[in-house]
Amino acid sequence: MRRKIVAGNWKMNTTVSEGVELAKAVLEKSNEVPAEVGLVIAPPFTHLCPVAGVVGGTRIGLSAQNCADHTKGAYTGEVSVDMLKSAGCGYTILGHSERRQYYGETDEKLVEKVKLALEAGLEVILCVGENLEQREAGKHFEVVTAQIENVLFAFSAEDMKKVIVAYEPVWAIGTGKTATAEQAEEIHACIRRVLAGKFGKAVAEETTILYGGSCKPSNAKELFAEEDIDGGLIGGAALKADDFIAIAKSFEC
Repeated sequence: MRRKIVAGNWKMNTTVSEGVELAKAVLEKSNEVPAEVGLVIAPPFTHLCPVAGVVGGTRIGLSAQNCADHTKGAYTGEVSVDMLKSAGCGYTILGHSERRQYYGETDEKLVEKVKLALEAGLEVILCVGENLEQREAGKHFEVVTAQIENVLFAFSAEDMKKVIVAYEPVWAIGTGKTATAEQAEEIHACIRRVLAGKFGKAVAEETTILYGGSCKPSNAKELFAEEDIDGGLIGGAALKADDFIAIAKSFEC
């Protein structure tokens, strides 16, 4: 049975003290969420150590929002996978559309980041998705397929046990727009078919695929009811513990 996961990407929000309080609030309410649902939070780099002190040893996993494509050296401002591990991380998000759009992150660079993360023992939440222009041009399947092939096809079926895919329609991130459950499902199903073609049906069926575009308490249940949607990568709603927990409770377990 595929893992169900709800991950909160805090992006560049909260001070350290605010982040610690948010983590405490999520932890306090986490017992309301069915045990079958995995919970992950991804604070900014500055928060990782103190937040690890809150959630370490609990059911809540700690994720970074990115990692460097080098292990160490003269790379001012970068954070390596070993640094993330030492801070208490078990996951890292990679390839988020904001990293691709604002910082020119390429599929080639992502291959190296995924490689280093997996070698360090981190699980990877790899983001894929199309922008509005690509969606309106009917190229969404083509774009997402290429992103999967360009990055994950560099890895083995064994590596895929530590990879979670997050589909984020870029046109729905922070806009209040949401892909319909049907639109989201058809892309999730496409991702699973692409993975099956490379790694086999068993691997594809075991891969957790999250939805990441303006998922909130009001639409989570409908989205999570779809066959190939295994949870959410939550942005704005993850900044309120009540909303984040309400989304995680939307599974019919």
